[in-house]
Amino acid sequence: MIRTRRATAAALAAGAALLLSLLPAPASAHPGGGTPGGGTPEDRVTRYLHAVRDRPAELRAFFAALPKGADLHNHLSGAASTELLLQIAVEEGLCIDRVTSTADFGPCKEGSRPAADTTTDEDFRLQVIRAWSMQDFVPGAESGHDHFFATFGKFGPASWTQPGRLLAEVADTAATQHQSYLETMITPASDAAAALAAKVGFDSDLEQLRQKLLADDGLGQVVRTAVAEADATEAEYRATAHCDGPDPAPGCALTVRFISQASRASTPARVFTQLLVGMELARQDPRFVAVNLVQPEDAPAALENYRLQMQMLDYLHGIYPQGHITLHAGELTPGLVKPEDLRFHIREAVLTGHAERIGHGVDLAYEDDPQGLLRLLAERHVAIEVPLTSNAQILGVSGPDHPFPRYRAAGVPVALATDDPGVSRSDITAEYQRAALTYDLDYPALRDLARASLEYAFLPGRSLWADRDGYRPVAECAGDEPGTEHPSAGCAAVLAGSPKAELEWAQECGFRSFEAGILGRRS
Repeated sequence: MIRTRRATAAALAAGAALLLSLLPAPASAHPGGGTPGGGTPEDRVTRYLHAVRDRPAELRAFFAALPKGADLHNHLSGAASTELLLQIAVEEGLCIDRVTSTADFGPCKEGSRPAADTTTDEDFRLQVIRAWSMQDFVPGAESGHDHFFATFGKFGPASWTQPGRLLAEVADTAATQHQSYLETMITPASDAAAALAAKVGFDSDLEQLRQKLLADDGLGQVVRTAVAEADATEAEYRATAHCDGPDPAPGCALTVRFISQASRASTPARVFTQLLVGMELARQDPRFVAVNLVQPEDAPAALENYRLQMQMLDYLHGIYPQGHITLHAGELTPGLVKPEDLRFHIREAVLTGHAERIGHGVDLAYEDDPQGLLRLLAERHVAIEVPLTSNAQILGVSGPDHPFPRYRAAGVPVALATDDPGVSRSDITAEYQRAALTYDLDYPALRDLARASLEYAFLPGRSLWADRDGYRPVAECAGDEPGTEHPSAGCAAVLAGSPKAELEWAQECGFRSFEAGILGRRS
């Protein structure tokens, strides 16, 4: 699933050129090409962006063509489109409850209908799409938070049976929107891990608990099951996308890695077992790069066991120091939880949970000493994964109420992400457009958001950048203009030896082509 630097750059360049060539130049474009006035290419691209702010087609094309690096916060089941889930439900012969729209395996019971009815009954189809996503949702008796999280239980069986098809669609969507890397969250060997946890039970002595899980090859069997599931998912993905044929789908060129989910609302025994499985997978299988805690952060068990779960991660970090950790933390607002639960989650995730990235981080203002927390995050280069649409839909937090600009002003690295774009009915292009229009971002700011998404990805190898804050190239590439087609021998050696640097250089190639496409257009 790894493409070469040249192939990546060529795809980014060709796609940008095609999208931009289909549209007329904006009314303010200069007859001689580009936009009026001088300045750097970055200034001129920013002026172009401002010129098309009120022209939806041009604006969407701009953000669609913009190289957007990586999606670091993406749940596979929630990222697949509702239409694909419904198609799978039909193919698998699932049944759908007439009232709740919850899917289940057949035969259909009284009060449910075959999913196949959605192909002939448009009203039923729309009912299911609305129940399985945020389409047309208006908060009322049910909050956005409750509706969003309820969707997973409703479409569940449709997301379990053919994960490779989900991955093929999600990868294709990312690639066609000029992303080159995806970290998507899955729950490895969910049933086997749950069974082992139930058998062993919980022991507050975490070393003793780990030894019990390892005994009699119990954990080893779960890990092998997870690897076999990943093999099957990858094979299904490659077959669906025709990756080994003469006409592969765009997603075949994407680099894809998995983050192992642990269900924070489950029992302590199950949470620890899932985290341990994830750490073992990251040690044994390069397709798995990190662990994360998922499910609502405000769930009763998640709140009750938050500090215990951070202690689990602290212990496991000592056993698996090379295992990466990224954590949902601060996906909370006043009223959703009691005030004391807003005071420490982000800081605890970093200091005790060893989180290298934080997902959401919305309740920043309510943490103890938020300014001190910002300094901590900036000093440690802990990146914040920000899915703006998800935060608006689930928490009702957007615009000036969102901490996005506060993180950026404090020098905390920020990467835009999608979270669950299938449920949200959104995509990464919409996330960049939303950020730019809401916070009046210029082109260099957008470019740095994309750079950060690759810089803070859990990719192996050296970074292209010697300076993460200013994005200055490493010494071997200092004499090269980033993104040139033929880097010097020393720089080429760095790229050849580092998957991370290779993708970062390819993105710089994409930026050069994107800028040329914008500035070279004529009226």
